[in-house]
Amino acid sequence: MKRCIVGVRQPNSSPPPQGGEVPSIWFPSLASLAAVLSDDNRHLLRLIHDKQPKSLTALAELSGRKVPNLSRTLRLMADYGLVSLQRNVRDVQPTALATEFLVMLD
Repeated sequence: MKRCIVGVRQPNSSPPPQGGEVPSIWFPSLASLAAVLSDDNRHLLRLIHDKQPKSLTALAELSGRKVPNLSRTLRLMADYGLVSLQRNVRDVQPTALATEFLVMLD
């Protein structure tokens, strides 16, 4: 699985550093990074990657979480580019785009 480099940058802060490894995902605060990449959510990403559930219902059964909770969490992760949510005829299939993270802080 792809390693994802994440960083924290305030909206009015200086531009990102040039050269070397530059974060591909930016969070507005350390608190938002911690919430999105919590232990539970990183476990969820690994579960999606390993088991490749075909629907949110299947993921709910695997994870023990309720579908509405998963839906909110996965939409937030999709907004940051951590998961892809593919709508099928009746279901939404999640795909983990990253399971390993390198966090860069100022």
